[in-house]
Amino acid sequence: MKKYLYPLLVLALLGVGALYWLSDNLDELVAAAITQHGSAMTQARVGVEHVEIHAKNGKGVISGLFVGNPKGFKTAHALRVERIELDVDLATLTQDAIVVRLLVIDKPNVIYEKGEVMTNFDAIQKNIATYLGPQKKTQGGTRLIIEELTICNAQAQASAAFMGGKTISIPLPDISLKNVGKAKGGVTPGELGQEITNALKARLSVSANFDRLKKSTGEALDKAGSAIKGLLK
Repeated sequence: MKKYLYPLLVLALLGVGALYWLSDNLDELVAAAITQHGSAMTQARVGVEHVEIHAKNGKGVISGLFVGNPKGFKTAHALRVERIELDVDLATLTQDAIVVRLLVIDKPNVIYEKGEVMTNFDAIQKNIATYLGPQKKTQGGTRLIIEELTICNAQAQASAAFMGGKTISIPLPDISLKNVGKAKGGVTPGELGQEITNALKARLSVSANFDRLKKSTGEALDKAGSAIKGLLK
């Protein structure tokens, strides 16, 4: 009997040790996952300053999320977020889809840049879609249902190729989405990224009229040129 109990006891102790190590290193694991997978999906630099996940109640905070721009864009970044709050239903961790009761993206700083061919958000969406591919969309893995997703207190700027990396402020109202992924049994983290990018781009495309921006910039330059000529007379 002992020869059967001994290996079971060893496995049990290893399991307890692994759980302890996981809970103790969960913040670092989440931060590494965001950085590595985020960069791979967007083809842009992704980083995070601090992650704090409470394994006992499922609540957490992600601070200082940074999403750079894909190649070819001149502005400093696509998205910077001061604080992200989440509340995970721990009872769903063993189910097919993990339920996130609340996901709040607070004080994002967004730069919406129009390049020669497409905007930076179009490029990010395209890169995520390429990363996911038809196979990864159908494969198993972590799936998420977000009961309430809020993007609030945003600061948004617009830029275009003719502006040389300079930006102007544009309005970006709060965004609220309900039951993201519920209709199809959950979304992958990559698909969630697409949902958030879609929501931001939809609002930004309304706020940023690049044709009007180009016209107003040209008029401002003409006025500046006329003023300089006046001074030289």
